[in-house]
Amino acid sequence: MDLGIAGRTALVCGASKGLGRGCAQALVREGVNVVIVARGAEALEATAQALQATADTVGPTPPSVRHVAADITTAQGRALVFSVQKEFDIVVTNAGGPPPGDFRDWDRDTWIAALNANMLTPIELIKATVDGMAARGFGRIVNITSSSVKAPIDILGLSNGARSGLTGFVSGVARSAIAAKGVTLNNLLPGSFDTDRLKSGMEAVAGKLGQDLATVREARQKSIPAHRFGTAAEFGEICAFLCSVHAEYLTGQNILVDGGAYPGTY
Repeated sequence: MDLGIAGRTALVCGASKGLGRGCAQALVREGVNVVIVARGAEALEATAQALQATADTVGPTPPSVRHVAADITTAQGRALVFSVQKEFDIVVTNAGGPPPGDFRDWDRDTWIAALNANMLTPIELIKATVDGMAARGFGRIVNITSSSVKAPIDILGLSNGARSGLTGFVSGVARSAIAAKGVTLNNLLPGSFDTDRLKSGMEAVAGKLGQDLATVREARQKSIPAHRFGTAAEFGEICAFLCSVHAEYLTGQNILVDGGAYPGTY
């Protein structure tokens, strides 16, 4: 299927690895010019090179791959990104989730940091790009959030709260006047994906239980109806579809991608 977005320009955050990289990879394969952002310069450079190698195989006019090593959760980081490219047709927001823990241990500064990274930063990116999208008659914003928005996890209260706040905000904006101007906003809610973050979490569990990592990993996979973890590549393909011309009638939605782990009907 031709997604109809070749030649468009996308901003993909947290793109040096994991789900962000998967989204950038899928967009590049569709001929989309990408600006990828992450804090780690070395990993980002390596990812940019890999994406450029993919881009060079795409069509007669390969898409461009640019990278900006910056902290997108800061005003300075966002300013640096927009100095490289002012307008975007596609924006994929993504930031590492806040740490787990007991809410009794979190002070105000901890909460503010979580809200800034996982709620306020996506809102700032939407604010900076959505009107330009509407004026041009096309725009796609995809926020990578978490399955915890649908099924809260007790030790992830910071994530539950911040991402739920973003979800409520997006629900309203997606249904505003921009919906009639070719602009969509949707959220992608990943469950267990085979990323560094998942591995570090399982390592912590293995240490706490006194088990080896392979045992913990197998048990976790068996708890998922699909009996496996998701891959960044397949997550990216879903993201690319949401960014396509075929998804214009799909907006304000929370797309749960979890291998069937959520047990509810709705």
